[in-house]
Amino acid sequence: MVHPSTTLAAVVVTHDRLDKLRVTIRSLLTEPVDQVIVVDNASTDGTRGWLESLEDSRLILHRSAANLGGAGGFSLGMQLARDQTDADWIVLMDDDGRPQPGAFTAFRSMEKTGWDGIGAAVFHPGGQICEMNRPYRNPFWHPGAFLRTLARLPGGRGRAGFHLTDSDYRDGAPLRAIDMSSFVGLFLSRAALVRAGLPDPRLFIYGDDQLYTLQMRRQGLRIAFAPQIRFDHDTTAQQGQSGVVLRPIWKVFYMYRNALMAYRVAAGPWFWPLVPVLLRKWRRKGADYGPDAGQFRAILDQAVADGLAGRLDRSHDEVLRLAEGAR
Repeated sequence: MVHPSTTLAAVVVTHDRLDKLRVTIRSLLTEPVDQVIVVDNASTDGTRGWLESLEDSRLILHRSAANLGGAGGFSLGMQLARDQTDADWIVLMDDDGRPQPGAFTAFRSMEKTGWDGIGAAVFHPGGQICEMNRPYRNPFWHPGAFLRTLARLPGGRGRAGFHLTDSDYRDGAPLRAIDMSSFVGLFLSRAALVRAGLPDPRLFIYGDDQLYTLQMRRQGLRIAFAPQIRFDHDTTAQQGQSGVVLRPIWKVFYMYRNALMAYRVAAGPWFWPLVPVLLRKWRRKGADYGPDAGQFRAILDQAVADGLAGRLDRSHDEVLRLAEGAR
């Protein structure tokens, strides 16, 4: 049953990826959506002119004077959705993440009573599940998931113990309660947004979605994974032998500093015993960076120092200089 009274606003954050943004906006404007908020993070590739050329009353455009990163862009976009629309629900996505045809109809048709957030099933355009967007249940909060994770660690498959399985994505699979969902295809009720507040813009990129949804759960808000709501993520991230290889390499700083912030929330009293395990694992990732392994480890060391200290005041310019100095 479609619920026509449910109003929906989409938030898209973009920076210098006009080719991908065009596809995403055109996809959105064919869906039953009431407003589309686009936060342009100071793009220099013609994004501003293209957006201003569009004639659709549903568009709300905001251009930032500086690049706020994904975290800053989502924080601003969610604030605009909260304060400048009357939408009952908002849905978040990057400029390279977009709903498959019918995704919003599936959202409007589902029974949402009792849920504060709904996470979509995210795929690569070729149809494979997008691993970076696979939701999970926090193993530190669920004994069963914790034991499954421990059992899989010797084979290097620990994440399979707490991430959703491929079968959870199948057609007709039931909703699953989750603790973390990414900002590609995350639907939030207005009440949940008001209660949870805005993401911390100082995170810049990476981990803002993990922290936000984990903190939602700590506040007692409920998030479901809905396999019938499908998104594509046209990401170019590369996989090395031990995970994603980040380019440009300055992104390493944000990935690992913010990961420590998320682990602190997720692990609680287990955080400090976990830290040495994480550091050993992360330093091994240097092998994926080949001749840049030394630069990777130098940036990682600063990221860990800031993450353990809870420091979020380092400017993006400082991070760029750090990466340059680590060469």
